[in-house]
Amino acid sequence: MVRRHAEGWQKTVNKTIRWMMSEQFFPGVAALVSILPAVAFTWVKGGSRGYVFWTVLTVACIGPATAVFGRLGGEWQADFATSLWVTATASMALFMVLAATVDNVWRLAPLQSAVVLTLGIMATVWQHVPMLPVHVGIGDGWLALHIGLAVITYALVTIAAEAALAAFVQERALKAKQKPVLDGVLPPVTACDGMVVRMLAWSEVILGLGIVTGTALNIAGDGRAVHLDHKTIFTLAAFVTIGAVLYAAARHGLRGRRAARAALLAYLLLTLGYPGVKFVTDIVLN
Repeated sequence: MVRRHAEGWQKTVNKTIRWMMSEQFFPGVAALVSILPAVAFTWVKGGSRGYVFWTVLTVACIGPATAVFGRLGGEWQADFATSLWVTATASMALFMVLAATVDNVWRLAPLQSAVVLTLGIMATVWQHVPMLPVHVGIGDGWLALHIGLAVITYALVTIAAEAALAAFVQERALKAKQKPVLDGVLPPVTACDGMVVRMLAWSEVILGLGIVTGTALNIAGDGRAVHLDHKTIFTLAAFVTIGAVLYAAARHGLRGRRAARAALLAYLLLTLGYPGVKFVTDIVLN
């Protein structure tokens, strides 16, 4: 029994050493550290938007982007860690654009920075997983477009989920007659409701285009329009869920906690379909 535990401990130590000695370890840690100022500033000074605000968000975007380019090496990589760094980069970049152009989005910065930090931690922990190169050349425009649409969709739904969570937290605190987390920092509940609908509407259009490009790729590959794998099922479920939320919001005025739950469900479905499937195939099954 003691010997078995000793061997197990030795394997864990050796695995940790190999992980820390990998060429991606220090770039990943550096990218992770670059996110920390955004987390610290937005949670402490989340109600202010100025030079420091945009600086820490820019650094939190450049850090993950550097990790992405370091891992790609001229080829698209489909492994779990790279997917997470790509998601973190795209999510923060899109958030900055929307924060500068859409009212009240910038007030979600504490939640956005926390999400990006979580993605960065997961990417750093599992960056030792072997990369899966996928060649995307000039002639593979449909594949490049499909990947881009998927990343943008997930980033938009992430922001919608953050707005939904902000509304949910504030309504729950109001009902309990308590002071909500990040009181005075998060957008008002009515503004959160509007952001949820707007982000989901944009994501529904882009997700629809992603489904079209994915179908085109399937037909070009083996002639089958739809592959009923886990990714496809979760993606279609998310598309239907978002469509139902938008219909209910337009027809029945769906708002508040019900809309928040539906938006979080759509985020969960996309998470299961995009990074979730990669986690199972790259980590659990290997």
